[in-house]
Amino acid sequence: MTRPTAAPPYLPLSRPAIADGEVEAVADVLRSGWLPTRARGREVERAFAAYVGAPHAIALNSCTAGLHLALLAAGVGPGDEVVTTPLTFCATANVVLHVGATPVFADVEEDTHSLDPRAVAAALTPRTRAVMAVHLGGRPADVLGLREVAARAGLTLIEDAAHCVEGVSNAGKVGATADFTCFSFYATKNISTGEGGMVTAPSEEAAAFIRTASLHGLSRDGWARYAKGGTALYDVVTPGFKYNMMDIQAALGLRQLARLEELQAVRARVWAVYDDGLDGLGLGLPLPCPPGVVHARHLYQVLVDPARCGWTRDALAEALGEEGIGTSVHFRPVHLFSYYADRFGYRRGAYPVAERVADQTLSLPLSGAMTPSDAERVVDAVRQCLRRRAT
Repeated sequence: MTRPTAAPPYLPLSRPAIADGEVEAVADVLRSGWLPTRARGREVERAFAAYVGAPHAIALNSCTAGLHLALLAAGVGPGDEVVTTPLTFCATANVVLHVGATPVFADVEEDTHSLDPRAVAAALTPRTRAVMAVHLGGRPADVLGLREVAARAGLTLIEDAAHCVEGVSNAGKVGATADFTCFSFYATKNISTGEGGMVTAPSEEAAAFIRTASLHGLSRDGWARYAKGGTALYDVVTPGFKYNMMDIQAALGLRQLARLEELQAVRARVWAVYDDGLDGLGLGLPLPCPPGVVHARHLYQVLVDPARCGWTRDALAEALGEEGIGTSVHFRPVHLFSYYADRFGYRRGAYPVAERVADQTLSLPLSGAMTPSDAERVVDAVRQCLRRRAT
């Protein structure tokens, strides 16, 4: 009797590329007996600041924490407005509400899917205090254009670079060209610490505020209180938050940062397989970046237009799932989530480019742990699905 062929293992959207060096780095911290924030955290901050060319970097427990503290450091508060994109994860807009301000959305560009500087300029009011750009999927936004709009109006420019550690925009290295830039080291990101993030700041004053506010507003961290020669006395100088990064996470991040070029080369090979194998299938593929702009290749996103390929995005995602291929949507438009629609009265049609992209976009598997054969498997599955509908 012929046995049925076993199904290939599930291929997730992303999985962290963890090597022996990362495991040993974390084990070293565990053996040290000091797990919270201290030496490894400061080390990863210095290494990251040097990598992006920023004067200051502060390690945190998430990119969301960075966005929140950047807004506070910029003095954004109740009665203010922050212009941002509706095509992002909800955290980008949520943190604006956390500081008591109002998120104001502007539509995105056709090619970058990031904030359109002209739409931002049209959305400004006397209450606008900041612009928050998002480098969606790792493709840098038009930072030069956004910086010009912000400078003319005297606004703070904050970059949500959760997807864009390796990116270079038309203004330079992401992390060194805005007032504040926030990065994510979540499990699916190009650098992973499980949970974690980093914010770069323009001045010692801003960096000191973020560092203090990230640890309850205490004047002395745990090491200064509990280590040999420390004192238990401290002051609370601001009502802060619990946003600090542990040394366990920082040790993992240091190893990942050291391997960044290696991991990006893996992503580039997978990207090339997709570009070649998915061409001519009626899908919208990522557009090449202009000279000098570097895509971080965090997400490989295709646009699934029923008029071109005969499939809806959701139907194709379901079919690929049945083939053991993980996909995701980045993102549903924030303004159409029930909270935002109910509170601010947003309706479909307000931001047509963002809505069309959100309706059609589908993220395919991409990570530093993938192989070219993994990518070829995805291509084969997409081709088979499209062929079934075509026939």
